[in-house]
Formats: sequence, C-alpha cells, structure tokens
Amino acid sequence: MNQLDALRQWTTVVADTGDFHQLAQFKPQDATTNPSLILKAVQKSEYRPLLDEALSRHAGRPLDEIVDRLLVRFGCEILALVPGRVSTEVDARLSFDTTATVARALRLVELYKAEGVDVEKRLLIKIAATWEGIEAARELEARGIHTNLTLLFSFAQAVACGAAGVKLISPFVGRIYDWYKKSAGSSWDEAASSGVNDPGVKSVRRIFDYYKRHGIATEVMGASFRNVGQIGALAGCDLLTISPELLAELAASEAPLALALDAAAARDRADIPKVTLDEPAFRFALNEDAMATEKLAEGVRGFTADAIKLDKLMGAA
Repeated sequence: MNQLDALRQWTTVVADTGDFHQLAQFKPQDATTNPSLILKAVQKSEYRPLLDEALSRHAGRPLDEIVDRLLVRFGCEILALVPGRVSTEVDARLSFDTTATVARALRLVELYKAEGVDVEKRLLIKIAATWEGIEAARELEARGIHTNLTLLFSFAQAVACGAAGVKLISPFVGRIYDWYKKSAGSSWDEAASSGVNDPGVKSVRRIFDYYKRHGIATEVMGASFRNVGQIGALAGCDLLTISPELLAELAASEAPLALALDAAAARDRADIPKVTLDEPAFRFALNEDAMATEKLAEGVRGFTADAIKLDKLMGAA
C-alpha cells in the first residue's frame, strides 16, 4: 500500500489546486482553490479558453462579477471530477468587511445554483479567518451555506470559528513552519523541529484535540504543506488538502504510515479547558501571537495581490 492509500484509511484527502486536469490522477474526495491557484491556472494555455469564454459571455458586466463567474466555472469543472466539495474563495479585499463578504458569498452561491450545483452538499465558501470573516461565516452558516475559514494560524482563530459554527477550517501548516524557521535563523534545527515537533503540526494537533474534546463539529483540514513528513505527522486529521506535487510523492512511496491523530483519545482528555472569546479577547489573543498576526496580514496581502493581477489579466484580455 502506498502512503496516499494508507492516509485515506483515516483522513479525507483533498487536492489543493486550480489545475483540474490533475485531479483524476489522484482521486481526491474534495478540492480547494484560492486566487493564487486560479491566477496560475489561467496563465496556462489549456485553461486560457475558460478566461476568454467568461469575458466574451459576460462582456459589459462589472469585472468583479466576471471574476466570480470564472471562479464558478473552475469550480464546476472541478466538481465534475471529484465526488465531494469544492472550496471557492471570496475576494480577499473584503476580508475586513462582514457585510460585503456575505454579499459576495451569496452571489457565488447563486451562480453555483444556476449551474445546477447542490450548494449545501458540494460547496464551501472560503473566507479569511479575520474577526469580520468569522462573523460573515456565522451568518452564512445560519443560512445553511457552509464555509471554509482559511489563513488560519492561531488557536484563537480556531476557537472563534468553532463558536461560530463554521463547517471547516484550514490551518496553514507550512506557513507556520516557515515563520518559525525564518525567526530562528541560523539556530534552526530541522531534525529537532520535524514530525510531531514541527510548529505547524503542533498547532493543528492542538486545534484537533480541542475540537474533539469539546464536541465541536467544525472539521479540521490541515493545509499548506512543505513536505510529506508534515502530512504523515497529521494522519488522522479530518481532512488534509495537499498539492499535486506532494500527492505524487505520497503515491510513489510505500514507506510505513501510522495513525498520528486520535479523535477518541482526545475526547477523553481532561487537560483541555474550554475557551470562550468575545471580540476584544479574540483581537488581544491574536495580537499576542506574533506569528499569526504577521502571517494573517501577509496572507491577506498575498491573496489580494493575486486578485488584482487576475483583474488586470482579465481587463487586458
């Protein structure tokens, strides 16, 4: 049994890509996208016709609507290849505006419905895990629209998402690892900071154990991996979203892979207290976590930059 098949025994495997031609090879249950992945995809010759079609069919409409229609077109192509859900992201420029995030999410939902998609079962609206984004997710979940809270780096963000009834969160393992490695500089010990000691892995394990201990239904989906060791150290997580390159590595390896996260054991732990955070407490806790504060801001800026690039590409086409 290869490592990818072994992982599937305990964890739902999700493909992290806008390149839907790669999906059939790895047979993931779900797929996630983000502005950076879509931007990368539409610059490939095989996907350029999707961009051209969106522009020609919807000429004269506002650019932000045409972009959403392109995202939905990619999502529908992905849904034709996976049996589960696709995550489609709200424009990162709305990350600090609850009302605008809800409005954009509702438009994406209507566009998917117009394509015949069962949005309750097959769509996750992806939103940055700012306080405003989490409040938008709370409202959307109350309407029966499921959400995936992304750019999640801190325990405080996870606590707030669980309290808001978010369907799924995406803690960014690799970006957490990157920050600690850069911060340590020449003193970084790769061997001592790998596997279960990887700071990104430790963050996800803490969130996973907290949710299971307190019966929080929010699904945990580790994301943003740098190597297969990080993936193996989270075997047993509810879901893991993995790039095609790392999916290929897992499929090519027959090295042993063991269960690493145990939901049943976490439920029995008495040393995990329940945490409650209102807005001031959330903002203070996030501020106290330098890594999470920096990586959240950096992530919003990065997705925004790629959204702007996509706008310019479509405007120039």
